[in-house]
Formats: sequence, C-alpha cells, structure tokens
Amino acid sequence: MANPLEDPHYYLHNFRQVLHWLGQRYADLLDPDEQHFIQQFDRLPQASQALLVRMVMRKGMHFRGGKLNYQEIGCPHAAAAPLLALGWVDAHRLLTFEELFALLQKSELLCAFKPWIEQPKGKKSDWLVGLAAQLGDSRSFANWCPDLADTLYSLTVMELCDRLRLMFFGNLHQDWSEFVLADLGIYTYEKVEFCAASRSLRSREDVHGFLFLHQCQQAFDTGEALEDVLARIATLNTDNPWLEKRRAKLLFQVGQYCERIAELALAQRIYRTCAYPGARSRLIRVLERQEDYAQAMALVHTAQQAPESAAEQQHLQRVMPRLRRKLGEPAVPRAKPRPITRLDLALALPEPLMSVEYCVQAHLSEPEAPVHYVENGLINSLFGLLCWDAIFAPLPGAFFHPFQRGPVDLHSEDFHHRRAPLFAACFEQLQDERYKATIRRRYREKWGIQSPFVFWNLLNEELLEQALACLPAAHLGYWFERLLLDIRANRAGLPDLIQFWPAQKTYRMIEVKGPGDRLQDNQLRWLEFCGEYQMPVTVCYVRWAQSL
Repeated sequence: MANPLEDPHYYLHNFRQVLHWLGQRYADLLDPDEQHFIQQFDRLPQASQALLVRMVMRKGMHFRGGKLNYQEIGCPHAAAAPLLALGWVDAHRLLTFEELFALLQKSELLCAFKPWIEQPKGKKSDWLVGLAAQLGDSRSFANWCPDLADTLYSLTVMELCDRLRLMFFGNLHQDWSEFVLADLGIYTYEKVEFCAASRSLRSREDVHGFLFLHQCQQAFDTGEALEDVLARIATLNTDNPWLEKRRAKLLFQVGQYCERIAELALAQRIYRTCAYPGARSRLIRVLERQEDYAQAMALVHTAQQAPESAAEQQHLQRVMPRLRRKLGEPAVPRAKPRPITRLDLALALPEPLMSVEYCVQAHLSEPEAPVHYVENGLINSLFGLLCWDAIFAPLPGAFFHPFQRGPVDLHSEDFHHRRAPLFAACFEQLQDERYKATIRRRYREKWGIQSPFVFWNLLNEELLEQALACLPAAHLGYWFERLLLDIRANRAGLPDLIQFWPAQKTYRMIEVKGPGDRLQDNQLRWLEFCGEYQMPVTVCYVRWAQSL
C-alpha cells in the first residue's frame, strides 16, 4: 500500500510491532504482568486490540463510550467486553469531581449540578472551584450522572504500557506518534543494526531506576519540597552509567533552581557532589555569591589544572580577576584577545521588517560573491555528511530502537574515544579530494534522514558546491575536530553568514550584531578559535540609518 495510513488499523500494526520487538529483545527484563499482557493481547479479538490501543494513544485514562467512535472498531461496548474481563479496562472506577468535570460538556454539567452552580450563564471553567468545594467526594461515573446514558471506560494498564514504551524508546518523551510521523514520511531515520548489547536498560532494576528518576523529576516539576526531592534522588542505587548521568542532570536542574530562588547553601551542597558538566562552574558562582571568595578561588585553581571544557576555561578566565580583586590580591595582566576584523554598517530600516541578518545578507551579496545565512547549519552539516558512518556506528548502547535521530551517547565524554578509528578514517579523506566525493554521495543517499548534525532545510546543492569549492580542507579539519571536543557546546555559536568568492575559491564568515546586541560566550569562543587558525571572520555591527 502506497500510504500506510490508508490501512485503518495502521496504529494497531505499530503497537504489535512494539510488542514483538520487546518480546525478542527484552524477554529477560519483562515482569510476569508484562509477559501476561503481551501474551493475552495477541489472543484478543482485533476490535478489542484496536480499542485498547486507541485508548492508550489518547490523552488521559478515562474515556466515555459515546466518544469512542471508530469505524474500523464498530461498537465500542462490544469491543470493550474482553478488556473488562481481563481487568485492563474498568467501568466502575471512582472519579474525583475534577476528573468528572473534564469529561462533561457545559450543558451536561448544568443539567446534573444546576442547584450548586451560582452563575449558570458563566463559563464552564468558572464553575470548577465552587463545585469541587461542594462536591469533594469520589464516585463512579454512573453515580455522578445517573441520568446520563453513557458508560465510562477507565484504563488500568496505562502504567504498564508506559513501561513498555520506556523499554522500547529508552525514554518517556517519545510516544506512539513516532510511528505515525515515520509512516507519513515526515521523519525518516537511519537504519542501524542493533546488537544484543544495544540496550540502555540492562536489567529489571534499571527499568525501576528509570521510572524512579522520572517520578523524582515529576515531584520536582510539581513543586514538592526540595529537601524531600533530594532525599528521594539520593536513595537510587544503580551501577548503570546511563542512569547515573540522568540522575546528575536532574540534580543539576535542581541546583540551578536553587540558585534562582537564592537557596545558595542548598545549591552549593548539590553542586559539590554533582558530576554533570558545568556543575563546577556553577559552584564557583555560588561561592562567589556567598562571598566565600577564598574557597571559590581555591576551586578555580583546581579547575585550571584540568578544565572540563572550553566553556569552563572561558569562565575561569573571566572570574579569576574578579576574585583576586575581592581577595585583595594584585591583578595579573590578562593576555590581550586576538583582534577581530570589524565591519560597521548603517542600513535603512527595512519595510516590511526583516531580521538584521537577512538585511546584511541582502546588502553584501553580489552575483560574484554570494552570501548565505547559515549560522550553525553549514559546518555541522558538512561534518555530519562526512562522518555519517562514524556517527551512526552500531556500537553497544548507542542505538536501541528504530526512531533515533542520533546515538544515545552523543554528548558523553567518551563519544569520540569510542569511535576514534572511525573518525580518523573520515578525517584522513581531508588529506586529498576524497572528502568531496564522500560528502556529495552522502548528500544524495541520505537526503532527509534525521541526523543530529545535518540541516536538510538549509543545505541545497548550490550551497554545498560553493562550500566544497571555497572552504579549505584544512579549515574543515580544524572545525570538525573542535566539534568533537565538546559537541554539546560547540554545535552552536558559529557566525551567522558566510560569503563565497567561487572564482577565487575563498570565503569569509560574518557574525552579525544589531543595535544593542552583543557577542555571546560561545560566539566569542568560536571567533577566538577562527582567529587562532587565521580563518577569515568578521563581526558586522549594524545601525539603522534613521537612528543616526
């Protein structure tokens, strides 16, 4: 069939695919309830399977039978009967009034609870607080609305289905719509072979650990007391490095929140034991805010011995003079930054208004010297195309389902190290003309496939050919090596525009700053890097002519 969605049971086929995948790859991790679910699901009538999956894919856990109208399913009550018998759906679940309120239309609420509604002509949303205060108990749908000819079906297997979704995707932010987007051709993913070790969840304890961290995240997001959240996070006992990184990220988020609300002592306590990148820099900031300058300086000296990233090194260079001044120590002359070529432009305010980057692009672009608005897209894309096989190498723990935009360990410290020979082979092609052929071939073969580096909406053949003609292979090598040093930080901050002179096979990069705008830290680091390797880069400062 040309369009998979033309099959009315497309969503059911996708759900069955997940269960088959889990039965093959995670049989040793499934608990008895999950094994029973997979076995019994396969024995259900197709209409019952379809109804359950429709409910699982919809928002919420409570569904009115009168609204479960699907042509391919037929009578929802007949389809629900086997689900009720298994206990996967409950027709007598107790509802709070808030849950009932969300299920009823305004006219139904008015009919059932008119004596308790003070302003019948008001909005539905205006009634909730007053009604909930008067009707605070829990009842079944039939007891709440005895005159309403409808049946309520409540899912009882939603948590189980979420666990299955977690084991399939390795996260809880991806949902069943991933299949639909892939079926529609909106997203296309690289086909990677999955080895037996390609699982982020290696044991049943890992499943519980991930769900536990998810609950901790929810507790934090909903405003539970911070000390209670931290105490819960600390109880997780795991030897799974992937889970430890997730715990460290959550602790880092809590620490940042503590900074925002000026709970500095608690922030300091969190950062001291947090292994997430950037925690040491945050700790220095907190110590400085607490006026504990000596301890902050001691930590700066420790960090200087082995900075974790260029971003931390930049922060250390910035904070050191300030701490020395506050401690009464003599100032140390700072090395003067390498001068950056500057271009000042006074442009007419465009009508209709367009971004300052597009204004500069239009002003500087000439037939023999075209200017492209690329920002981070071009260099990342060239890297992603040249190194496609290294990025999508089927290493253990990197890929564990068919809907991944990139490897799970993309931002891990050992991402490059684990693939060092593969990246070395890619970079060797920069020594001759092979890299051009590889990039062109990957552009044709991989067009539209999801990648953490390639910007398909930006890259076209004209831009690609001009880049391959004008960007020296040595410069590509420098950029690509810097990307691998810190992918999270270095994928951003590249100059906005690039101008090519195809006849001369030269180029320049242009960072654009409008009135009142200033260079960000990651932009400064890229400008400094380009200057170090004598790459042609310019910062263009724009003023609007009417304000002169």
